[in-house]
Amino acid sequence: MDFHFINVGIADFGIAKSPNILRTVLGSCVGICLYDERGKIAGLSHIMLPSQTEKNSNEKKYADTAIALLIREMETAGADRADLVAKIAGGATMFKITGNSMMGEIGKNNVAKVKEVLSTLGIKIVAEDTGGNYGRTIDFYAESGVLRIRSLGREEKVL
Repeated sequence: MDFHFINVGIADFGIAKSPNILRTVLGSCVGICLYDERGKIAGLSHIMLPSQTEKNSNEKKYADTAIALLIREMETAGADRADLVAKIAGGATMFKITGNSMMGEIGKNNVAKVKEVLSTLGIKIVAEDTGGNYGRTIDFYAESGVLRIRSLGREEKVL
């Protein structure tokens, strides 16, 4: 079976149908993986910040705007919102910052906002790998909904 990797950049999202695979690299950013098992449609949003602060900026950059956009695009591709489940990864503390800096908390804040938005939208988080102080490369399989996570010097995780 031929498949393609679809690379998702920072502040962007991608949608894949079986058998394709969505891939991104995360640090303090969070990858939100949405899956419709019946339609075998996967979506991956790579958000940088919790909330949109500037008008007319890229809505795919923020948890509070990107997730709804991704859901709409997935529905256009044939997904049923009622069937969507979520897996999330990332939100690491990548830099040791002294004092009470917002940068030191960005990963935690991203994860908290993603959880809040998904809850508001009625989408259940079925697996997560968040926090820590290391980056992650994630592959999200449209065929199965499996999320494979690789980090330097760590055992591979399959969620």
